[in-house]
Amino acid sequence: MLKRINWNRILIIFIWLISLSGLVALMSFVEVKKSEQKCKEVKIIIPGTYTFIERNDVEDIIFESQGQIRGSSLNKINIHKMEKALRANPFIETAKVYADMTGVITILVYQREPVLRVLNLTNQDFYIDRNGLKIPVSNNFTAKVLAANGFILESFSGKVDTLKTRLAVDLFKTAAFIGKDTLWDDQIEQLYVNQQREIEMVPRVGNHKIILGNADSLETKFSNLLVFYRKALPKEGWDKYKTINIKYFNQVVGIKPDSAEVERDSIAAEKSKSAGTDENETRNYDTIKNITQ
Repeated sequence: MLKRINWNRILIIFIWLISLSGLVALMSFVEVKKSEQKCKEVKIIIPGTYTFIERNDVEDIIFESQGQIRGSSLNKINIHKMEKALRANPFIETAKVYADMTGVITILVYQREPVLRVLNLTNQDFYIDRNGLKIPVSNNFTAKVLAANGFILESFSGKVDTLKTRLAVDLFKTAAFIGKDTLWDDQIEQLYVNQQREIEMVPRVGNHKIILGNADSLETKFSNLLVFYRKALPKEGWDKYKTINIKYFNQVVGIKPDSAEVERDSIAAEKSKSAGTDENETRNYDTIKNITQ
């Protein structure tokens, strides 16, 4: 018994063959036009507010990679080689190059965005970008970002590189956190690493220093600091304390400049879960809690 012919399937295959043939013909036409078309114009687009890279820098990179591309046939211009040459620049995060059939080559360059400038213990100066990579400073442009110095052992080879030490990672996380919050971005002026390898913050308003410790629980620590700013400092004054320590979980420690007295302000302190809490511990908890309520 003969099988019934599936005309629908044959029709679908026929349509696919026609489409494929048309695509091949179109690609051949494009290649022919590309071989005939010459580069008439080069458009360079550099989005963003940073000016590590300028138009003439991009032009120099392209010239070193390809020579003079204006007037050259499009099929003789190696776009991938151009992109690779641009990405080799330490200030360029990524680059895209494409050509249209009118002879216009568009070069789109995205610069690296620094979040922190670091001066390490050996006076090496470098940026850390938003991806956590070390990049060099520029002779042409200085980014207005948070600065960090002190006992920082993270070294820099002069080339784009990853962070090697836990402290450098903590500095990056802290700077990124501060940069995303307009309040702390306006208030925190500098990061400093002390001899104990703890991160300290220097505020713009007030003569105190803020001991952050490390980058653990940043949201909680800054939330605690905000409550301290709003409740304790208006009563005591901005110059009441020489040190505000927020490195302890759910606790702010204020140290006065004229005495050894330490005032501990607990932010949302947890009540003791132990059934054996003595009277002194309970009284201490209540005193701490009431300071900021």
